[in-house]
Amino acid sequence: MTASETRPLTAVRSFPSGFLWGTATAAYQIEGAAREGGRTPSIWDTFSHTPGKVFEGHTGDVAVDHYHRFPEDVRLMSELGLGAYRFSVSWSRVQPTGRGPAVQKGLDFYRRLVDELLAAGVTPALTLYHWDLPQELEDAGGWPERATAERFAEYAGLVADALGDRVKHWITLNEPWCSAFLGYASGVHAPGRTDPVAALRAAHHLNLGHGRAVQALRAALPRDAQVAVSLNLHEVRPLTPSAGDREAARRIDAVGNRIWLGPMLEGAYPEDLLADTAGLTDWSFVRDGDTATVHQPLDLLAVNYYTPTVVSRAARGESVPQDDGHGNSEHSPWPGAEGVAFHRAPGERTAMGWPVDASALYELLTRTAARYPGLPLVVSENGAAYEDEVGPDGTVHDPLRAAYIHAHLDAVHRAIADGVDVRGYFLWSLLDNFEWSYGYAKRFGAIHVDYETLERTPKSSARWYARVARTGELRAPSES
Repeated sequence: MTASETRPLTAVRSFPSGFLWGTATAAYQIEGAAREGGRTPSIWDTFSHTPGKVFEGHTGDVAVDHYHRFPEDVRLMSELGLGAYRFSVSWSRVQPTGRGPAVQKGLDFYRRLVDELLAAGVTPALTLYHWDLPQELEDAGGWPERATAERFAEYAGLVADALGDRVKHWITLNEPWCSAFLGYASGVHAPGRTDPVAALRAAHHLNLGHGRAVQALRAALPRDAQVAVSLNLHEVRPLTPSAGDREAARRIDAVGNRIWLGPMLEGAYPEDLLADTAGLTDWSFVRDGDTATVHQPLDLLAVNYYTPTVVSRAARGESVPQDDGHGNSEHSPWPGAEGVAFHRAPGERTAMGWPVDASALYELLTRTAARYPGLPLVVSENGAAYEDEVGPDGTVHDPLRAAYIHAHLDAVHRAIADGVDVRGYFLWSLLDNFEWSYGYAKRFGAIHVDYETLERTPKSSARWYARVARTGELRAPSES
């Protein structure tokens, strides 16, 4: 046990000076204006308009209308004292076909947003890709095709040329595991395909696209710009200490984590991953020089965390529980990990059914820092969905979310106290929004949105988090 673990939970935690406090969103989840300014459909437009794919047929056509209401949203960030805002650019708003020159109307929206942020004293952090591939590129084969990686690098250069003079924090991809394996293996996310080989091909081309995008960003951005990638690293725990359960955890770590960390940070795919998936593919789609291209120097590694992953090895012939928290499908998002059973830990859960366990965030940060010393980390997403309601007095009181955030910020502080270089924390999310295949049924926002009127109301957790951000001091919500 470290010294930081012995402090009482009610103790005040002071974060380092310069620690970045922010919130995060994604373009398709909040912008709306799906057909304005030259924007064309992305895979999420197509997917959400396909019957049966999204809860009650919800779409992001309007979402929470951030496209028109962004000045109000930035004003709320400023009033709450948030120091940073992580947003994503809609590829099909900037480059509607995924090819060729940028549409200036699309870039102008992001120019206005960035200018508004800077004027309000909020640091912009830009994510190039948060799952919304232009539909024309999917029609040409999508991420399983090598050409998509090339198109992504070109797009990265266009955005960098337009915004590089004002944006210093850049993220190439958000959660490529979800793009590859929920989109192309289990089919619960857009584009809804269920081909494990295509998913592995997509994973490689997402890696390759990341590497080429980093090269494009370095060529276009000032030297003081910071470039990162955001990975939803799985903190994998075996259900028991048995050899079988530890082997199950190794397999999930390979296809969940090291499929990205290996090529991005070490310059090679793990040998055990290649062996695990040899029955599906010989990986001949990886060409000479690809892993060197993927392996680009990064200024930060951004990690997203919500809940741990608990696994066991299923006995032969046993029905395998697939309670992995990633939606229901007859098709697994874990190629090469057949026979692995997933379990949810007992105890408190969020409205997503995800167990609340902040200790796994601490373990994730310390484990990652130990493996990659010298690479600063940032928590680019962390948060929880709860059943929030507007009270009779017009307020939204959400003590469970505040407690969740407090516990996870305490885990971040413990990691920092134990020597981990964590530079910032972005709460997911700024606003209630379109929660992918769950539509508008799940609320993660610090700010409540009435989906009929689009009225914004900061929740009590937002005001508590704002005090933490303004002071840099973590106090228990009941003490704030």
